[in-house]
Amino acid sequence: QVQLVESGGGLVQAGGSLRLSCTASGPTFSIYNYYMAWFRQAPGKQREFVARISRSGDNTNYADSVKGRFTISRNNASNTVYLQMSSLKPDDTAVYYCAAQVRATRPYDYWGQGTQVTVSS
Repeated sequence: QVQLVESGGGLVQAGGSLRLSCTASGPTFSIYNYYMAWFRQAPGKQREFVARISRSGDNTNYADSVKGRFTISRNNASNTVYLQMSSLKPDDTAVYYCAAQVRATRPYDYWGQGTQVTVSS
């Protein structure tokens, strides 16, 4: 059974930084075969895309709201994807989820349970 487990969330003041991790596990599962992404969902809002990284890590894309402040990266050897968040704002408060996608044109195949990020003003 494939599992994606997020960690690193917490409470931080505006302007601060956090680094989220998402570690995948499961028989024969390797994130090498997947595009990996981060999404977030704030209270009362729909889940929204944050960042995505290609299988090799050569290509990334970001939501406009986080561009220049967040960086997605991956370590295929350790089956882990990261989201480095800097210059955090109260609007970044949300539950952050990682997701794995085997084909770019298809829905995401696996999702984590999420980690809470709260940014105080």
